[in-house]
Amino acid sequence: MQASNKVIVVTGAGSGIGRELTLQLLKKNANVAGIDIHQNTLTETQKLAGVGDDRFKGFVLDISDKTKADALPNEVITHFGSVDGIINNAGIIQKFIHVNDLAIEDIYRVMNVNFFGTLYLTKAFLPHFLVRPEAHIVNISSMGGFIPFPGQTIYGAAKAAVKLLTEGLYAELKDTNVHVTVVHPGAIATNITENSGLGKPQADANAQQSKMALPAPRAAEIIIKAMESNKYRAMVGKDAMMLDILYRVNPRFATNFIGKMMKKMVTNR
Repeated sequence: MQASNKVIVVTGAGSGIGRELTLQLLKKNANVAGIDIHQNTLTETQKLAGVGDDRFKGFVLDISDKTKADALPNEVITHFGSVDGIINNAGIIQKFIHVNDLAIEDIYRVMNVNFFGTLYLTKAFLPHFLVRPEAHIVNISSMGGFIPFPGQTIYGAAKAAVKLLTEGLYAELKDTNVHVTVVHPGAIATNITENSGLGKPQADANAQQSKMALPAPRAAEIIIKAMESNKYRAMVGKDAMMLDILYRVNPRFATNFIGKMMKKMVTNR
């Protein structure tokens, strides 16, 4: 689905990849309903875009709140007149600790935002997409959704659920006007750690990760291109592409390799 003249919902539009997706979609002549939990960051995104409410409208929403998620499509349609797609980008990571040490409340929070938030909005908008000439659902999983990262196991489980949800939706909707794409980003230079309520990474670790991470504008460019090409699956970053191949060839070796890398990263945090 081409972005031009479409109304596209972007979650997490106040920062990181979500902000870059919004800015690039607006440049492609799409109109964007930006969703974020913080009004101030949505305002910043609109200022950076330099557009009025007719092109970008921010909606403050906790995507894990099903009642408010169910009400969102009517709010978007009331403002823009229609809706053609959604990029379910918003997400949080967990504390960098093992499942045995992770509080059940933290587990619920990660699952509620990453999986149920994506599910709630997908179900809320899907009936409206089905009556459009063409529509698109893009769900952002993670390379953690196909290969395990110790210390991020629950995050990975949530993103694996997003992966299977999206692939199942593709199978169910392939004979309709609704296209579906699942995206697996690798390391991206964003402030997801801070946005997840985990504070700022230590300076040394943050610098090292920044060197390895793909810039958010490039990640957004790849995601939009995948949507406009109606791709089934998109890898974002060389690390995601490499690990995808490695995990397919030798899952145990790949898992052990990631385990060693995570130990080094946690030690440096």
